Amino acid sequence: MKKVTILSCIFTFISLVVSAQEKPTTNDWENPAIFQINREPARAAFLPYADESSAIADDYTRSPWFLTLDGKWKFNWSPTPAERPMDFYKTDFNATNWKEIAVPSNWELDGYGIPIYTNITYPFVKNPPFINHADNPVGSYRRAFELPENWNGRRVYLHFEAGTSAMYIWVNGEKVGYSENTKSPTEFDITKYVKAGKNQVAVEVYRWSDGSYLEDQDFWRLSGIDRDVYLYSTTNTRIADFFARPDLDASYKNGSLSVDVKLKNMNAVAKNNQIVEAKLVDANGKEVFKKTIKINVGANSFESTTFAQNVSAPKLWSNETPNLYSLLLTLKDENGKFIETVATQIGFRKVELKNGQLLVNGVRIMVHGVNIHEHNPKTGHYQDKETMMKDIKLMKQLNINAVRCSHYPNNLMWVKLCNKYGLFLVDEANIESHGMGAELQGSFDKTKHPAYLPEWKAAHMDRIYSLVERDKNQPSVILWSLGNECGNGPVFHEAYKWIKNRDNTRLVQFEQAGEEENTDVVCPMYPSMDYMREYAKRKDVKRPFIMCEYSHAMGNSSGNFQEYWDIIRGSNNMQGGFIWDWVDQGFEMTDEVGRKYWSYGGDMGSQHYTNDENFCHNGLVWPDRTPHPGAFEVKKVYQDILFTGVDLKQGIIEVENGFGYTNLDQYLFKYEVLENGLVIKTGTVDIKLEPQSKKQVQLELPKLSSKDGVEYLLNIYAYTKNGTEVLPQNFEVAREQFSISESKYFVKAVSNKGSKPAVKETKDWITLNASGVEVTINKSTGLIQDYKSNGERFFNQLPVPNFWRAPTDNDFGNNMQVASNVWRTVGRISSLNSIEVKEESGKTTVVATLFLGDVASTYTIVYTMNSDGSLTMVNTFKAGSNPLSEMPRFGMLFSLKKELDNFSYYGRGPWENYQDRNTSSLKGIYQSKVADQYVPYTRPQENGYKTDVRWLTLTNNSGNGIEIEGLQPLGVSALHNYPEDFDPGLTKKYRHTSDITPRKEVVICVDLAQRGVGGDNSWGALPHEQYQLKNKEYSYGFVIKPKKN
Repeated sequence: MKKVTILSCIFTFISLVVSAQEKPTTNDWENPAIFQINREPARAAFLPYADESSAIADDYTRSPWFLTLDGKWKFNWSPTPAERPMDFYKTDFNATNWKEIAVPSNWELDGYGIPIYTNITYPFVKNPPFINHADNPVGSYRRAFELPENWNGRRVYLHFEAGTSAMYIWVNGEKVGYSENTKSPTEFDITKYVKAGKNQVAVEVYRWSDGSYLEDQDFWRLSGIDRDVYLYSTTNTRIADFFARPDLDASYKNGSLSVDVKLKNMNAVAKNNQIVEAKLVDANGKEVFKKTIKINVGANSFESTTFAQNVSAPKLWSNETPNLYSLLLTLKDENGKFIETVATQIGFRKVELKNGQLLVNGVRIMVHGVNIHEHNPKTGHYQDKETMMKDIKLMKQLNINAVRCSHYPNNLMWVKLCNKYGLFLVDEANIESHGMGAELQGSFDKTKHPAYLPEWKAAHMDRIYSLVERDKNQPSVILWSLGNECGNGPVFHEAYKWIKNRDNTRLVQFEQAGEEENTDVVCPMYPSMDYMREYAKRKDVKRPFIMCEYSHAMGNSSGNFQEYWDIIRGSNNMQGGFIWDWVDQGFEMTDEVGRKYWSYGGDMGSQHYTNDENFCHNGLVWPDRTPHPGAFEVKKVYQDILFTGVDLKQGIIEVENGFGYTNLDQYLFKYEVLENGLVIKTGTVDIKLEPQSKKQVQLELPKLSSKDGVEYLLNIYAYTKNGTEVLPQNFEVAREQFSISESKYFVKAVSNKGSKPAVKETKDWITLNASGVEVTINKSTGLIQDYKSNGERFFNQLPVPNFWRAPTDNDFGNNMQVASNVWRTVGRISSLNSIEVKEESGKTTVVATLFLGDVASTYTIVYTMNSDGSLTMVNTFKAGSNPLSEMPRFGMLFSLKKELDNFSYYGRGPWENYQDRNTSSLKGIYQSKVADQYVPYTRPQENGYKTDVRWLTLTNNSGNGIEIEGLQPLGVSALHNYPEDFDPGLTKKYRHTSDITPRKEVVICVDLAQRGVGGDNSWGALPHEQYQLKNKEYSYGFVIKPKKN
């Protein structure tokens, strides 16, 4: 068996060489053994410069040997390979009538073909390695370029910062080569094809190829040349590659730098005594060291050498202190004549696996991570610097410190920006074959899966090589990932060993390995809480537990995020994870009447292709990078400064510095004391605290006495003292809220002052009247029929029981819309069992007992009119004997006149929050317009909720309206739409924000609670047990009263 495997591997590699000369019997783009022809070997990212300052600036345009090919290209799109223009690459081909397309771009976003979103299912007939010829569009690109005169006699290279699914290249009518891989660089030596002056390049791009079986990522399937393209020039002797490996000693104080340098000599004669001058320069331009070595290089060959240098007390690179140095390598000939200078930024940092923990510079880091897909709402997979900077600033402001480049090497500029601003990266190979099956997700056919077949081995390994070689000098990359949901065949065991041998400065992770040997990190996706707790309790752990994906942020999600981190922070084995994911992958669209919305799968003409609807909208931010409310919960839980109450009456709290490298004296700490939501004391406190330590701090609090109807809260905040490019000065980075002593807010004195309310009863209704307020209760329904205050009516719809919410994406995932469907209209369809007027303790009450037929349960409403005209309603649900599904919410719904659109409340805010997502939402008094309460999730769903509400008011611009006070904490929403407006029914029906029209009224939900939003995943996980409504009885109450200016 071993002999057969070895022979088949040898044959595979031999066939690669032969195939470049012989005409293949099948299409190159349907042959896994052919993934490149004549392509240059993968190498580190750098260009030659003519001077050191330009090399340090890392601005390609400052090199005289750089020529961009970005811009307008002549373009033709063909729906099938058979219809493509066969001879378009020839120099005499007439493309005058062709249209133009921008490079970089995705052709589907320019009107050519259909953008397709699918998660797992391939967007073509699954039959590896073959592709359906009837639906495989081809893009033909042409453009002219003129070589600069100073390039005469030099070598010329054509560089694509990323290739395409499959692409052929011609220069001046001659075929140069072929490549597959949409996310890694593709480079060709075109020296023998170019001429002085004007030249022509032609590129033929296939939407699908055999390589597409390895690119089944959960994102929009878009085509075309979508990263930068350029030419560069070198002499015949050049620096072909280098690998800089900074390191630190055991004390993490002093450094060393080892550099492998590879020279290439394309001359017919040997080049001896070639001089490589290495120089290290700090951020201020100060030279740290200079070293010179000489290398002999044979004719038409490569030669490598290594040099090392100790560096005393370098400034270390980390996410908090991204100190960078510039390494310059200058090549001179044997006579000392300058040839070229290349450079890269490096960081002195040490990544280790020690005692089962991931350490950076000796510090056990906590991974506050997020996954990112390259997505721009206008340009698709083409990313510009402005968008990248927006992402980095937002991530920093949300306390995110790590990004998993999912699931491919991201744009080189992104990596360089992460070097500069300090984000840890997991750099992942462009490999996912999910549609063929994945480990840990059920059985699949390994006789057909590429990861287990020797004929696909070289194609896999090529993607691994491309990943590592491009980014091997980038300090932000601390972990390599072998791929995503692609099986764990023999090739991945070999890839793991190859990386470990190639690069000993980083760790390797691979989710598909589970707890097998070919991963340094146990990095599951969406692990159960039980698995997390079990791993957290283990002894003698050899590997850290860092989730490669967790907390699925689809729509209104990110629930129970704090619970994840309660487990993580409670164990030395656990080190965080990467949220799925960063940005909703939507494109900005406009409907037929001009309303904007964000597209998803099934839109933009893709309704007849396989699609997974809005499953590409799982972001913490909208496509335009506006944060979801859940993003602020992430910010709170991810914060590195933690506060714990010790003796709050005495103002003693414990402060923990969770930063790895930053003292807390870099932050300003402010605190405030609130009485019933109003600030009664503010203060500041100086805290000096070393990283990874904690201490108690005394705050100066006022003397507080416990009183009925009063609660005291303590808020503490941390702000940046100094601003940076990504974090402004005085920016809040941490917050916490404590209750000082036991809250007695809901313990309120009962007052019977004033005249007793008048009660009038007829055969049809009961009327309660006091202080100008008149409430009429219908004796047929037991519900309020009319409410007037001094003759004025505020209500459009009077309160009715409400048990339903518009299903969230997580609700659809766990089938709530079907399983709990009985609750959808329960509150609207009831019959009256009894209604009576009672006198109790000097108060008149009306007790209405309703029968909820659909659930065979009773619902009792006790109305009490108080002398001041306030109406107390106490609502009680008692389940019958029949088994019932989970209740989505327990509350009441009503609507008000549109003019009552000024919303104030005392509760958790200011952003939307739910019972399992409210640690970031501090209790306080907040005001807004009702319109501002709407949260426009890209697929309409439940939104705009507030928890722990004590009171709320809805008033007109004169300050008149109604006030509601809870007899206990309430859950509340105030919107211009009813829940059913956001509810598509039993299926999603491809709805968008453009389908939501605000009503000319104010719709209020006043609840005891609704189920949590959940977030463990969006395909079956329920909200955690404590956030479900499954009791047999519920009761709550609130008071309605007029609000007068």
